[in-house]
Amino acid sequence: MIKISAVSYLNTKPFLHGLELSPVANISLSLDMPSEVARKLLENEVDLGLIPVAVIPFLKEAHILPGFCIGADGPVESVKLYSQVPLTEIKTILLDYQSRTSVALARILAAELWNISPEWKKAEAGFEENISGNTAGVVIGDRTFTLNGTFKYEFDLSEEWKKLTGLPFVFACWVSNKPLPAEFIHEFSNSLEKGLNNIQDVIGKESPKYLPFDVEFYLTKSLNLRLNKRGEAAIELFLEKLKQVLSHT
Repeated sequence: MIKISAVSYLNTKPFLHGLELSPVANISLSLDMPSEVARKLLENEVDLGLIPVAVIPFLKEAHILPGFCIGADGPVESVKLYSQVPLTEIKTILLDYQSRTSVALARILAAELWNISPEWKKAEAGFEENISGNTAGVVIGDRTFTLNGTFKYEFDLSEEWKKLTGLPFVFACWVSNKPLPAEFIHEFSNSLEKGLNNIQDVIGKESPKYLPFDVEFYLTKSLNLRLNKRGEAAIELFLEKLKQVLSHT
């Protein structure tokens, strides 16, 4: 039995649909928020996870499944810094408790692009209500769909990363903490591919749940669900910059 943990957000539904269309034998699948997927893989509770890329350096072994990811080449729409004041007036940034990669990305952007040095605070559930005055917040996932447009300023972190580097950004990829059988990897990859090839099924099923948010545009235009060479280069650059961030925290 191969234990797998995946993200429970809308951005993962095409992959999950593939696993429904083409079930993989002898797997156990759980759905969690990104930080919990990371914890399970780090603590060896699962063998394979759709993990935030910021977790990769902390694994004793990290084997990236090629070809698939959750990323964006420009605005991603679901990873935002929200603020009521301009960047230069922000004093505190609340960091989403569900995220690891996005909060690290925010620190990189603050240092290298925005040229600000705010106080960073780990946030808890419901922290979105505390974004006011000169306190901003990084929010990820499906909660952003109803928050977009409600603050005076919002910054799409993937779009900001592209301004800084010219590269796409990869938020998460499929990583195992041990070598997995080649037969399983082949079968699992085929299922993920089937999900991407039948993404219209997901759009039809999920769209009514998220109105007025445009699920089709998000899944087919905003997101990049395939990991290519540019995405691999982006991961490598992000992990280099992450080392600098970690050395100063």
